Amino acid sequence: MTNTTALFMNMIDRYNALAYTHEYIWGFTYKGMVYMAHTDSRYMPFVCKLDKASRGAGYALRFCPTNSQKLALLTNAEVLCSEKFFNEQVANSKYNNGEIFEKMVTEYFGQVWTKDTVPFTEDGDITVDGVAYQIKFQKATFTNEKILARM
Repeated sequence: MTNTTALFMNMIDRYNALAYTHEYIWGFTYKGMVYMAHTDSRYMPFVCKLDKASRGAGYALRFCPTNSQKLALLTNAEVLCSEKFFNEQVANSKYNNGEIFEKMVTEYFGQVWTKDTVPFTEDGDITVDGVAYQIKFQKATFTNEKILARM
């Protein structure tokens, strides 16, 4: 195991030890559509990667699925909307891709979305049928070394 592989697994383990929920709704584009996949944290090592964090925060843990990883997620996914519609929503909003995805997922489940800053240690992004989920769209950052060191 390389040092970066060990660091990657360590960051996933530390994140999961602190996380309020281990259930996820992953968002990604594939062949012109935006999908949402429901899985638990066991998928993290397969769809996340270690990347350079910004502003001197060391390494970051990010959801950056490759096409083959997207194909694997499709077994647990459903179409949310077209990529064209999604991009229009982002372009006509003050919010970023992740926030628009979270908004669309929340509304898909018949709930009202409001932007919040609740830490991942205190709650999920949405609760459906009593289950809290973290919502992540492709290229999302989970955490970085600096945040984990602070906790």
